[in-house]
Amino acid sequence: MAYGTRFQVYCAQCREKVELPAEDFRLVLGPTRERTFYGFVCPECGASVRKPAGEKIVQAMTAAGVSTMRLLPVEG
Repeated sequence: MAYGTRFQVYCAQCREKVELPAEDFRLVLGPTRERTFYGFVCPECGASVRKPAGEKIVQAMTAAGVSTMRLLPVEG
């Protein structure tokens, strides 16, 4: 885990640019690229923000030790 890693992100709600430590993020790895995202709570407005996570973001967040959850495809 890369202690002290921080990420700068924009809040989709209030549009503020904020800097948060890795432990304030959650990364969700979906069964498809379209269902892979990260989330955080904006410290400025309190909104729960969810944004798509491309390959580079996934790699950076995983390397920083961001809490990760993997979604499995639903079998029918």
